[in-house]
This record gives sequence, structure tokens and C-alpha cells, in this order.
Amino acid sequence: MSYVVNVRMFVRVFELGNMSAAARDLRVSAAVASSRIAELEKHLGVRLFNRTTRRLQPTEHGKVFYSGATKVLETIEDAEAAVMEITRNPRGSIFVAAPLGVGRQFIAPHVPPFKDHYPEIDVRLRLSDRKINMAEEGLDVAFVLGHLKDSNLKARMIADCDRVLCASPDYIKVRGHPAHGSELANRQHDCLQLRFPGSPEFRWLLQTGDGPNGFEVAGPFESDDGDVLTQWALEGRGIVNKPVFEVVEHLKSGALVEVAKATPPVPVQLACLYPHRTFQDPKIRLFIDFMIAKCRMELDKRKLV
Repeated sequence: MSYVVNVRMFVRVFELGNMSAAARDLRVSAAVASSRIAELEKHLGVRLFNRTTRRLQPTEHGKVFYSGATKVLETIEDAEAAVMEITRNPRGSIFVAAPLGVGRQFIAPHVPPFKDHYPEIDVRLRLSDRKINMAEEGLDVAFVLGHLKDSNLKARMIADCDRVLCASPDYIKVRGHPAHGSELANRQHDCLQLRFPGSPEFRWLLQTGDGPNGFEVAGPFESDDGDVLTQWALEGRGIVNKPVFEVVEHLKSGALVEVAKATPPVPVQLACLYPHRTFQDPKIRLFIDFMIAKCRMELDKRKLV
């Protein structure tokens, strides 16, 4: 198995382009990761990477080996999954990503109960509102909230989620109560923006009489953490565009008030993404089915009615 371990390390170094990042991902030290690559290179009799100060660049030999190595690992994973299916004893680790709000409210609370049901499955949960790349980050499952785009990933739809524009009564008292999305443009209001490196030009997609329309908004505050935006809205710092389930309690209590009701945000989709081949793994199927049921249950509790 040591050779397979070395191959797995090579694949993660190739995909991440960094020895330390690959070591962290596979939970070993950088020294161990380096020695595994060195062993593999010695076995093959070729150099797999050219070392630079910032990044490891695969050699031509490395590129060729990567293509075959991924197929080998996929074959091993498929074989292990088939055995686990027969024994009905799923085991191993699942690497999962989710947006902060979805992860904190819907996924994280149900990871321990899932573990209680399946004690030999470990869940590695990563929460972030930034965009993720499943292949580069070695993820098995990703929960996403937004407008789904075509990709080579498979998707399980969970629900359509309404969004709402809202602000605190203090903000409205000082800045006014906008009735239409057009009143948010041209810096007429401070709009709290979710931004992260690589974000596109910022627009809020709102429903109008002519169909969905993008409105350019701006404001002095932005963050890559959606919960921070909610807190700023509660403090009267601006208008926030949020899924209803994230702010429903604040809306019911009056801490936040819906604005621009004539042009509500376009609903977004909550979905679960996974590479096609991973759904053949019984532990992945069990996890996805379990979490989708819990997400739908939690969403029913957080409707604005």
C-alpha cells in the first residue's frame, strides 16, 4: 500500500501545486510529503516536479504520470466502494464544503448524528462563502447556494430559496425606505456586498415587471462572510441581500425590515454537487441522502409565514 500512498500524495501535489498544501490536505507533515514524492521519483527513475520558489511545476514525465495515476486511484476507490457495498459497512473520509450560512444552520448540526449512524465514516467539513473548485480542493461533496451553471459535476436539487432585501429600522429612519430596486443604484443607498478575490462586477439580480434585471449597487462595506453582512445590517450600516432562511428570525422580530418589495431578489437554488463517479461510493450516497433530508426539514422551519 505504500506505493499507492505515494501515488495519492503525488496526485494531490500535482493538483494543488504546493507540497505543504498537499501535506495539510492529507494530514501529514511537509517532510513526509516530500519523502513520499522522492520515493516515487526514485522508483520511476524520473523527476516528476521542477521546484521553484513559489510553486511546484510538473515535468513532462509528471504530466504523463498524473493521467495514469488518477485512473489507478479511481479504480482502487471503485473497488473499495464495491466491497463496502457488499459488506454494508461504509467507511472512510468524506470531504465536504458549504457556504457559511448553509453550513452552520443546516449541515454542521447534523454531522454528529450522521457520525452516530455511521461510526466508521469521518466527515471533514469546510465552510466558506468564497467560490470553490472541487477538483483542486479534493472535495467529494459541495453544497452551493446560487444560480447553478452547467458543469461536469452532478447536482442534486434541494430547494428553491427565496431571498429578501432588508435593513434595520434605524437605517430606514435615516436613509429612507426604498420601494424599488432602482432606488438602490447610483449610490442612493449603502448596499452590503458579499465579495471575495475574483468576484465579478457586483450586481443584484432583482425581479421586475420586465423579468429579472441586474442592478448595480455599491456601498462602503463588503466582506467575504455573509454572517458579517447580516450583523452590519442589524447595526444599521446598510441594506443586505440575504436568503430568507438566514434572516427570518430578524424579520419576525422587527430587527430587520424588508425593503424594495416591488423588486424582490430572484430566488436561488440550494443544491448538492458531486463528481459523477463519487456517487458510486456508498458512503457518499448515504451522506448526501441524509443531509438533503435534514436541509429540507430545516428549510421548512425557516419560512417567512
